[in-house]
Amino acid sequence: MLDSILDVADRIKRAELSSASLVDLAFERIDATNPRLNAFITVTRELARGQAANADNEIRSNRWRGPLHGIPVAVKDFYDTAGIRTTAGFAHFAQRVPTKNAAMVDRLRDAGAVLVGKTNMHRLGSGTTSLESDFGPVVNPWNPQRVAGGSSGGSAVAVATGMCFGTVDTDAVGSGRLPAAICGVTCFKPTYGVLDASGILGDQPPPDPTIPLLSHPCITARTPDDVAVMFAALTGRARAAAAPLRRLGVVTNYTATAEIRAAFERCVASLAMMNVELVEATAPFDAARFDAAAIQHDRADTSRDDFIDLDAFVLPTLTARAPTIDEARAQGEQAVSPDNTFFCNYFGYPAISVPGGFLGETERFGVQFVGRKGADDLVLSVAGAFSSLTGRSVGTH
Repeated sequence: MLDSILDVADRIKRAELSSASLVDLAFERIDATNPRLNAFITVTRELARGQAANADNEIRSNRWRGPLHGIPVAVKDFYDTAGIRTTAGFAHFAQRVPTKNAAMVDRLRDAGAVLVGKTNMHRLGSGTTSLESDFGPVVNPWNPQRVAGGSSGGSAVAVATGMCFGTVDTDAVGSGRLPAAICGVTCFKPTYGVLDASGILGDQPPPDPTIPLLSHPCITARTPDDVAVMFAALTGRARAAAAPLRRLGVVTNYTATAEIRAAFERCVASLAMMNVELVEATAPFDAARFDAAAIQHDRADTSRDDFIDLDAFVLPTLTARAPTIDEARAQGEQAVSPDNTFFCNYFGYPAISVPGGFLGETERFGVQFVGRKGADDLVLSVAGAFSSLTGRSVGTH
Protein backbone atom coordinates (compact mmCIF):
# COMPACT_ATOMS: atom_id res chain seq x y z
CA MET A 1 0.00 0.00 0.00
CA LEU A 2 2.57 2.53 -1.12
CA ASP A 3 0.27 4.61 -3.33
CA SER A 4 -1.24 7.77 -1.89
CA ILE A 5 -4.85 7.86 -0.77
CA LEU A 6 -5.73 10.21 -3.63
CA ASP A 7 -4.13 7.95 -6.23
CA VAL A 8 -5.92 4.87 -4.93
CA ALA A 9 -9.19 6.78 -4.55
CA ASP A 10 -9.00 7.87 -8.18
CA ARG A 11 -8.51 4.26 -9.31
CA ILE A 12 -11.46 3.13 -7.19
CA LYS A 13 -13.65 5.92 -8.53
CA ARG A 14 -12.77 4.95 -12.12
CA ALA A 15 -13.44 1.26 -11.35
CA GLU A 16 -9.82 0.28 -12.05
CA LEU A 17 -9.60 -1.06 -8.50
CA SER A 18 -12.26 -2.36 -6.15
CA SER A 19 -12.50 -1.65 -2.47
CA ALA A 20 -12.97 -5.39 -1.92
CA SER A 21 -9.62 -6.21 -3.52
CA LEU A 22 -7.93 -3.43 -1.58
CA VAL A 23 -9.33 -4.78 1.69
CA ASP A 24 -8.13 -8.26 0.76
CA LEU A 25 -4.63 -6.83 0.33
CA ALA A 26 -4.89 -5.14 3.72
CA PHE A 27 -5.83 -8.42 5.39
CA GLU A 28 -3.04 -10.25 3.60
CA ARG A 29 -0.64 -7.70 5.05
CA ILE A 30 -2.22 -7.96 8.51
CA ASP A 31 -2.05 -11.76 8.44
CA ALA A 32 1.60 -11.69 7.38
CA THR A 33 2.76 -8.94 9.71
CA ASN A 34 0.52 -8.50 12.73
CA PRO A 35 1.42 -11.79 14.48
CA ARG A 36 4.98 -10.45 14.77
CA LEU A 37 4.26 -6.77 15.45
CA ASN A 38 0.99 -6.90 17.43
CA ALA A 39 -0.35 -3.65 15.96
CA PHE A 40 -4.02 -4.70 16.25
CA ILE A 41 -6.09 -5.77 19.23
CA THR A 42 -9.17 -6.54 17.12
CA VAL A 43 -9.35 -7.20 13.37
CA THR A 44 -12.82 -6.59 11.88
CA ARG A 45 -12.85 -8.86 8.84
CA GLU A 46 -16.58 -9.41 8.45
CA LEU A 47 -17.43 -5.74 8.98
CA ALA A 48 -14.71 -4.58 6.59
CA ARG A 49 -15.71 -6.93 3.81
CA GLY A 50 -19.33 -5.82 4.13
CA GLN A 51 -18.32 -2.15 4.07
CA ALA A 52 -16.09 -2.76 1.05
CA ALA A 53 -18.87 -4.50 -0.87
CA ASN A 54 -21.22 -1.65 -0.04
CA ALA A 55 -18.62 0.91 -1.17
CA ASP A 56 -18.15 -0.88 -4.50
CA ASN A 57 -21.91 -0.99 -5.05
CA GLU A 58 -22.30 2.71 -4.25
CA ILE A 59 -19.44 3.73 -6.52
CA ARG A 60 -20.81 1.64 -9.39
CA SER A 61 -24.11 3.51 -8.86
CA ASN A 62 -22.34 6.89 -9.16
CA ARG A 63 -22.62 7.60 -5.44
CA TRP A 64 -18.96 8.24 -4.72
CA ARG A 65 -18.62 9.91 -1.32
CA GLY A 66 -15.08 11.25 -1.63
CA PRO A 67 -11.45 10.11 -1.44
CA LEU A 68 -11.88 7.91 1.66
CA HIS A 69 -14.68 5.90 0.03
CA GLY A 70 -13.58 2.26 0.09
CA ILE A 71 -10.17 2.97 1.69
CA PRO A 72 -8.97 0.63 4.50
CA VAL A 73 -8.42 2.50 7.77
CA ALA A 74 -8.19 1.65 11.46
CA VAL A 75 -8.90 3.40 14.75
CA LYS A 76 -7.03 3.35 18.04
CA ASP A 77 -8.75 1.09 20.53
CA PHE A 78 -9.62 4.14 22.64
CA TYR A 79 -12.52 5.01 20.31
CA ASP A 80 -15.89 3.43 20.93
CA THR A 81 -17.19 1.26 18.09
CA ALA A 82 -20.79 0.06 18.23
CA GLY A 83 -20.92 -3.72 18.46
CA ILE A 84 -17.11 -4.06 18.50
CA ARG A 85 -15.15 -4.26 21.72
CA THR A 86 -13.20 -1.18 22.78
CA THR A 87 -10.54 -2.07 25.33
CA ALA A 88 -7.99 0.78 25.60
CA GLY A 89 -5.42 -1.98 26.01
CA PHE A 90 -6.90 -2.79 29.44
CA ALA A 91 -7.88 -6.33 30.45
CA HIS A 92 -10.77 -5.02 32.56
CA PHE A 93 -12.37 -3.75 29.32
CA ALA A 94 -11.68 -6.92 27.30
CA GLN A 95 -15.42 -7.60 26.94
CA ARG A 96 -16.53 -3.96 26.84
CA VAL A 97 -18.73 -3.61 23.72
CA PRO A 98 -20.15 -0.09 23.21
CA THR A 99 -23.57 0.47 21.69
CA LYS A 100 -22.63 3.78 20.08
CA ASN A 101 -19.78 4.93 17.85
CA ALA A 102 -17.38 7.67 18.79
CA ALA A 103 -17.87 10.81 16.71
CA MET A 104 -14.71 10.20 14.67
CA VAL A 105 -15.80 6.63 13.89
CA ASP A 106 -19.09 7.98 12.56
CA ARG A 107 -17.18 10.50 10.46
CA LEU A 108 -15.10 7.74 8.91
CA ARG A 109 -18.24 5.70 8.22
CA ASP A 110 -19.97 8.69 6.63
CA ALA A 111 -16.93 9.22 4.38
CA GLY A 112 -17.22 5.61 3.21
CA ALA A 113 -13.95 4.43 4.79
CA VAL A 114 -13.58 0.72 5.55
CA LEU A 115 -12.67 -0.19 9.13
CA VAL A 116 -10.19 -3.08 9.20
CA GLY A 117 -9.60 -3.07 12.94
CA LYS A 118 -8.81 -1.48 16.30
CA THR A 119 -5.14 -0.76 16.96
CA ASN A 120 -3.11 -1.68 20.02
CA MET A 121 -1.97 1.00 22.46
CA HIS A 122 -0.30 1.68 25.78
CA ARG A 123 -2.77 0.64 28.47
CA LEU A 124 -5.38 3.41 29.02
CA GLY A 125 -3.15 5.81 27.09
CA SER A 126 -0.98 6.23 30.19
CA GLY A 127 2.48 5.87 28.65
CA THR A 128 4.65 6.62 25.65
CA THR A 129 6.14 3.19 24.86
CA SER A 130 3.20 0.86 24.01
CA LEU A 131 4.99 -1.88 25.93
CA GLU A 132 2.31 -1.92 28.62
CA SER A 133 -0.80 -3.32 26.96
CA ASP A 134 -2.82 -6.16 28.42
CA PHE A 135 -3.01 -7.51 24.86
CA GLY A 136 0.75 -7.67 24.48
CA PRO A 137 3.36 -5.04 23.59
CA VAL A 138 3.51 -3.32 20.23
CA VAL A 139 6.73 -4.15 18.36
CA ASN A 140 8.86 -1.60 16.52
CA PRO A 141 8.94 -2.78 12.87
CA TRP A 142 12.38 -1.30 12.14
CA ASN A 143 14.20 -2.44 15.27
CA PRO A 144 12.33 -4.90 17.51
CA GLN A 145 14.87 -4.28 20.29
CA ARG A 146 13.54 -0.73 20.66
CA VAL A 147 10.06 0.51 21.57
CA ALA A 148 7.53 1.63 18.97
CA GLY A 149 6.44 4.67 20.98
CA GLY A 150 3.02 5.39 22.39
CA SER A 151 0.41 5.55 23.39
CA SER A 152 -0.73 5.27 19.74
CA GLY A 153 1.97 2.75 18.91
CA GLY A 154 -0.19 0.19 17.16
CA SER A 155 -1.49 2.78 14.72
CA ALA A 156 1.97 4.03 13.76
CA VAL A 157 3.12 0.45 13.18
CA ALA A 158 0.01 -0.44 11.16
CA VAL A 159 0.50 2.55 8.85
CA ALA A 160 4.27 2.08 8.58
CA THR A 161 3.88 -1.55 7.50
CA GLY A 162 1.01 -1.07 5.05
CA MET A 163 -1.74 -2.74 7.08
CA CYS A 164 -3.99 0.26 6.42
CA PHE A 165 -3.78 3.71 4.84
CA GLY A 166 -4.47 5.77 7.93
CA THR A 167 -5.72 5.77 11.49
CA VAL A 168 -7.56 8.00 13.93
CA ASP A 169 -5.73 8.30 17.24
CA THR A 170 -5.30 10.43 20.36
CA ASP A 171 -2.47 12.70 21.40
CA ALA A 172 -2.39 14.04 24.98
CA VAL A 173 1.33 14.72 25.50
CA GLY A 174 2.65 13.83 22.06
CA SER A 175 1.31 10.28 22.15
CA GLY A 176 0.38 10.30 18.47
CA ARG A 177 3.41 12.21 17.19
CA LEU A 178 6.03 10.29 19.20
CA PRO A 179 5.28 6.83 17.74
CA ALA A 180 4.87 8.38 14.29
CA ALA A 181 8.38 9.81 14.55
CA ILE A 182 9.82 6.48 15.71
CA CYS A 183 8.01 4.48 13.02
CA GLY A 184 8.65 6.92 10.18
CA VAL A 185 5.10 8.08 9.42
CA THR A 186 3.13 11.32 9.74
CA CYS A 187 0.84 12.32 12.59
CA PHE A 188 -1.21 15.52 12.71
CA LYS A 189 -2.73 16.85 15.92
CA PRO A 190 -5.07 19.70 14.92
CA THR A 191 -5.99 22.74 16.97
CA TYR A 192 -7.74 21.68 20.16
CA GLY A 193 -11.47 21.24 19.56
CA VAL A 194 -11.35 21.02 15.76
CA LEU A 195 -11.92 17.24 15.84
CA ASP A 196 -14.71 15.91 18.05
CA ALA A 197 -13.33 13.89 20.97
CA SER A 198 -16.67 12.48 22.13
CA GLY A 199 -16.85 8.71 22.42
CA ILE A 200 -13.31 8.06 23.61
CA LEU A 201 -14.25 5.50 26.29
CA GLY A 202 -17.51 7.39 26.28
CA ASP A 203 -19.00 5.78 29.38
CA GLN A 204 -15.90 6.22 31.54
CA PRO A 205 -15.00 9.31 33.59
CA PRO A 206 -11.57 10.82 32.85
CA PRO A 207 -8.91 9.78 35.36
CA ASP A 208 -7.84 13.40 35.81
CA PRO A 209 -9.55 16.73 34.90
CA THR A 210 -6.55 17.75 32.81
CA ILE A 211 -6.88 14.79 30.41
CA PRO A 212 -9.90 16.07 28.42
CA LEU A 213 -8.15 19.45 28.06
CA LEU A 214 -4.91 17.94 26.81
CA SER A 215 -6.13 15.04 24.68
CA HIS A 216 -6.58 15.79 20.99
CA PRO A 217 -7.97 13.42 18.38
CA CYS A 218 -5.24 13.09 15.77
CA ILE A 219 -4.59 11.45 12.41
CA THR A 220 -1.78 9.12 11.40
CA ALA A 221 -0.95 8.34 7.78
CA ARG A 222 2.11 7.89 5.62
CA THR A 223 2.45 11.46 4.32
CA PRO A 224 1.15 14.97 5.04
CA ASP A 225 -0.96 14.76 1.88
CA ASP A 226 -2.67 11.57 3.10
CA VAL A 227 -3.22 13.17 6.50
CA ALA A 228 -4.75 16.22 4.81
CA VAL A 229 -7.21 14.01 2.89
CA MET A 230 -8.33 12.36 6.13
CA PHE A 231 -8.51 15.70 7.95
CA ALA A 232 -10.81 17.12 5.28
CA ALA A 233 -13.09 14.09 5.52
CA LEU A 234 -13.21 14.17 9.32
CA THR A 235 -13.95 17.88 9.50
CA GLY A 236 -16.32 17.94 6.53
CA ARG A 237 -14.60 20.96 5.08
CA ALA A 238 -12.47 21.42 2.01
CA ARG A 239 -8.82 22.15 2.59
CA ALA A 240 -8.29 25.88 2.39
CA ALA A 241 -5.37 27.44 0.58
CA ALA A 242 -2.88 28.37 3.28
CA ALA A 243 -1.26 31.79 3.31
CA PRO A 244 2.31 31.74 2.01
CA LEU A 245 4.88 30.77 4.62
CA ARG A 246 7.14 33.78 5.24
CA ARG A 247 9.08 33.27 8.48
CA LEU A 248 9.74 29.94 10.13
CA GLY A 249 11.01 29.88 13.68
CA VAL A 250 13.77 27.31 14.17
CA VAL A 251 13.40 26.39 17.83
CA THR A 252 16.69 26.49 19.75
CA ASN A 253 15.60 25.60 23.31
CA TYR A 254 14.39 22.06 22.61
CA THR A 255 15.72 19.03 24.51
CA ALA A 256 17.77 16.54 22.50
CA THR A 257 20.84 14.36 22.35
CA ALA A 258 23.73 15.33 20.10
CA GLU A 259 22.56 12.70 17.62
CA ILE A 260 19.07 14.24 17.37
CA ARG A 261 20.54 17.74 17.10
CA ALA A 262 22.73 16.70 14.19
CA ALA A 263 19.79 15.07 12.41
CA PHE A 264 17.65 18.16 12.97
CA GLU A 265 20.36 20.47 11.65
CA ARG A 266 20.40 18.46 8.42
CA CYS A 267 16.65 19.04 8.12
CA VAL A 268 17.07 22.76 8.75
CA ALA A 269 19.59 22.86 5.91
CA SER A 270 16.88 21.39 3.66
CA LEU A 271 14.38 23.98 4.88
CA ALA A 272 16.74 26.70 3.71
CA MET A 273 15.84 25.62 0.15
CA MET A 274 12.13 26.41 0.68
CA ASN A 275 12.40 30.15 -0.05
CA VAL A 276 11.39 31.01 3.50
CA GLU A 277 13.15 33.13 6.10
CA LEU A 278 14.53 31.00 8.94
CA VAL A 279 14.95 32.73 12.29
CA GLU A 280 15.94 31.42 15.70
CA ALA A 281 13.02 31.08 18.10
CA THR A 282 12.16 29.75 21.55
CA ALA A 283 9.14 27.58 22.30
CA PRO A 284 7.14 27.94 25.54
CA PHE A 285 8.14 24.58 27.01
CA ASP A 286 8.38 25.85 30.59
CA ALA A 287 4.78 27.08 30.73
CA ALA A 288 3.27 23.66 30.03
CA ARG A 289 2.18 21.74 33.12
CA PHE A 290 -0.54 19.37 34.31
CA ASP A 291 -2.84 21.99 35.82
CA ALA A 292 -6.38 22.35 34.51
CA ALA A 293 -6.83 25.91 35.77
CA ALA A 294 -3.50 26.99 34.28
CA ILE A 295 -4.34 25.39 30.93
CA GLN A 296 -7.65 27.21 30.70
CA HIS A 297 -6.10 30.51 31.80
CA ASP A 298 -3.21 30.37 29.35
CA ARG A 299 -5.41 29.34 26.43
CA ALA A 300 -7.77 32.23 27.16
CA ASP A 301 -4.96 34.80 27.47
CA THR A 302 -5.53 36.97 24.40
CA SER A 303 -2.34 38.95 25.06
CA ARG A 304 -0.15 35.90 24.68
CA ASP A 305 1.59 35.44 21.32
CA ASP A 306 4.20 32.70 21.05
CA PHE A 307 4.45 33.33 17.29
CA ILE A 308 5.40 37.01 17.23
CA ASP A 309 6.47 37.75 13.65
CA LEU A 310 6.50 34.00 12.91
CA ASP A 311 4.20 31.79 10.89
CA ALA A 312 5.23 28.50 12.51
CA PHE A 313 7.86 26.68 14.58
CA VAL A 314 10.03 23.78 13.51
CA LEU A 315 11.77 21.47 16.00
CA PRO A 316 12.54 17.79 16.52
CA THR A 317 9.73 15.52 17.66
CA LEU A 318 11.96 13.19 19.68
CA THR A 319 14.55 14.07 22.31
CA ALA A 320 16.55 10.88 21.69
CA ARG A 321 16.35 7.74 19.61
CA ALA A 322 13.76 5.25 20.82
CA PRO A 323 14.93 3.50 23.99
CA THR A 324 15.57 -0.20 24.02
CA ILE A 325 12.93 -2.36 25.63
CA ASP A 326 15.15 -2.92 28.66
CA GLU A 327 15.86 0.82 28.97
CA ALA A 328 12.17 1.64 28.69
CA ARG A 329 11.16 -0.86 31.35
CA ALA A 330 13.77 0.62 33.69
CA GLN A 331 12.78 4.23 32.96
CA GLY A 332 9.02 3.77 33.27
CA GLU A 333 5.90 4.50 31.24
CA GLN A 334 7.12 7.89 29.92
CA ALA A 335 10.43 6.49 28.63
CA VAL A 336 9.89 8.17 25.27
CA SER A 337 10.12 11.77 26.40
CA PRO A 338 7.32 14.23 25.50
CA ASP A 339 9.53 17.23 26.31
CA ASN A 340 9.38 18.54 22.72
CA THR A 341 5.70 17.78 22.13
CA PHE A 342 3.71 18.46 25.30
CA PHE A 343 3.56 22.26 24.97
CA CYS A 344 1.42 21.86 21.83
CA ASN A 345 -1.19 19.94 23.83
CA TYR A 346 -1.06 22.46 26.65
CA PHE A 347 -1.74 25.46 24.43
CA GLY A 348 -3.90 23.57 21.93
CA TYR A 349 -1.63 24.41 19.01
CA PRO A 350 -1.81 22.39 15.77
CA ALA A 351 1.30 20.25 15.32
CA ILE A 352 2.46 17.65 12.84
CA SER A 353 5.37 15.21 12.94
CA VAL A 354 6.74 14.15 9.57
CA PRO A 355 9.60 11.79 8.66
CA GLY A 356 12.91 13.62 8.73
CA GLY A 357 15.39 10.91 7.91
CA PHE A 358 17.28 8.19 9.73
CA LEU A 359 19.18 7.63 12.93
CA GLY A 360 21.76 5.03 12.06
CA GLU A 361 20.89 2.57 9.32
CA THR A 362 17.20 1.89 10.00
CA GLU A 363 15.76 3.93 12.84
CA ARG A 364 13.55 6.89 12.08
CA PHE A 365 13.62 10.55 13.05
CA GLY A 366 10.71 13.03 13.07
CA VAL A 367 10.50 16.77 12.41
CA GLN A 368 7.68 18.72 13.98
CA PHE A 369 5.93 21.80 12.59
CA VAL A 370 3.74 23.82 14.97
CA GLY A 371 1.39 26.73 14.28
CA ARG A 372 -0.78 29.13 16.24
CA LYS A 373 -4.33 28.07 17.09
CA GLY A 374 -6.47 27.79 13.97
CA ALA A 375 -3.51 27.56 11.59
CA ASP A 376 -4.20 23.92 10.73
CA ASP A 377 -4.03 24.40 6.96
CA LEU A 378 -0.75 26.29 7.22
CA VAL A 379 0.81 23.52 9.32
CA LEU A 380 -0.34 20.88 6.82
CA SER A 381 0.95 22.99 3.94
CA VAL A 382 4.46 23.53 5.31
CA ALA A 383 4.74 19.86 6.28
CA GLY A 384 3.70 18.85 2.78
CA ALA A 385 6.21 21.23 1.23
CA PHE A 386 9.01 19.87 3.42
CA SER A 387 8.15 16.27 2.56
CA SER A 388 7.97 17.05 -1.14
CA LEU A 389 11.29 18.85 -1.02
CA THR A 390 13.15 16.17 0.85
CA GLY A 391 11.34 13.15 -0.58
CA ARG A 392 11.19 11.67 2.90
CA SER A 393 8.47 9.10 3.26
CA VAL A 394 8.19 5.77 4.98
CA GLY A 395 8.81 2.56 3.08
CA THR A 396 6.77 -0.49 3.92
CA HIS A 397 8.68 -2.90 6.11
